Amino acid sequence: MEYIVVTGGAGFIGANVVKRLNELGEEKIFIVDNLASSEKWKNLIDLSFEDYFHKNRFIEDIKKGKFNNLVKAIIHLGARSSTTEKDVDFLMENNYEYTKELAKWALEQNIRFIYASSAATYGDGSQGFSDDHSIIPQLRPLNAYGYSKQIFDFWALKKGILDKIVGLKYFNVYGPREWHKGDMRSMVLKAYEQIKKDGKIRLFKSYNANYKDGEQLRDFIYIKDAVDMTLFFLEKPEINGIFNVGTGIPRSWNDLAHAVFSALRLKPKIEYIEMPEEIRGKYQYYTKAEMGKIKSAGYILSTMSLEDAVRDYVVNYLENRL
Repeated sequence: MEYIVVTGGAGFIGANVVKRLNELGEEKIFIVDNLASSEKWKNLIDLSFEDYFHKNRFIEDIKKGKFNNLVKAIIHLGARSSTTEKDVDFLMENNYEYTKELAKWALEQNIRFIYASSAATYGDGSQGFSDDHSIIPQLRPLNAYGYSKQIFDFWALKKGILDKIVGLKYFNVYGPREWHKGDMRSMVLKAYEQIKKDGKIRLFKSYNANYKDGEQLRDFIYIKDAVDMTLFFLEKPEINGIFNVGTGIPRSWNDLAHAVFSALRLKPKIEYIEMPEEIRGKYQYYTKAEMGKIKSAGYILSTMSLEDAVRDYVVNYLENRL
């Protein structure tokens, strides 16, 4: 066994994981994805890998045993990640059933299996943001995407396999290689584009008396830190379970906006706009990853501050169109 499979390898987090693996000298990589008519293919241009497989072909081939004894690890990051996706059958097939098939095969083949869960599983945060397994049955996601992730976590818990695989609950990740994500692009990228076009940033008004406009809080994590946390588990096969991938430091949308303006050396100009009615009841006003578990597992790297990370993204990537 020698190859690392990265599903969603042409996507945002996946392509950054492959890039980091390349920097570490690893090129025996199989990329699995569904490029369709998207611009994701551009993320592959500077990456080194052995082969590319469409996600449907890959799952068919593993059932036929074509990859037996070839793979040492699967980093499963492929999913439909839109929080506004309304085709629940598609989400269940693509995010839940596909992940089950990969997990079962990985366990049968004694292959390291790391998969992307999501902070969307935490719903409105009323149950907290602990990555302790005992909280999984209590979580109530606010959208179908979050549910498609939650149901796999719960399935793995019920099957007793969470101590054999790794699930990563990514919080608000931003950084290079997210151009193709449309409405799901980070607010850092959207803010940058708004400033370039109109000279100002638009943020949603608050409809919660506990939060002023723009003071809604999120745990923003830079992609470079998210990748480091992901690959930590590749190097530590003895560590398993669900883990948060965040900073543990919630920051406001106003903070983020000011960081983008600062990176561009411009005076802040923010306009607060109405939030669409269809998302008002599903809006998260606060997220904060509890990071004690991953630190107890031995992860010691510190995360970049919002200001430093936004500056790196804006100056070294967005301004250079990378």
